Amino acid sequence: MITPTKGIAPDRCLLAVGAQVLLQLDEPRTVSQTWARLKSWRADQAHTSPVSFEWFVLALGILFAMGAVELVQDVLVARSTDAAPSER
Repeated sequence: MITPTKGIAPDRCLLAVGAQVLLQLDEPRTVSQTWARLKSWRADQAHTSPVSFEWFVLALGILFAMGAVELVQDVLVARSTDAAPSER
């Protein structure tokens, strides 16, 4: 589920979907905006594996647990990757 398995395609595992979500967060966006952009991006990239809203939310949960995103005033923000661990 988090990584690809026999039943979960590599472009649909939670880490891949999380990476795709991060690509949509070039600027702070609401959850709805991020979901809409992700669906559009996946269609543009010809990803045929379906990703439901529930799967998207699970990917957000993984990103939050990893400290890659945060919710600030109801807006998703990608955290900086160049910050020192003590500053996160």
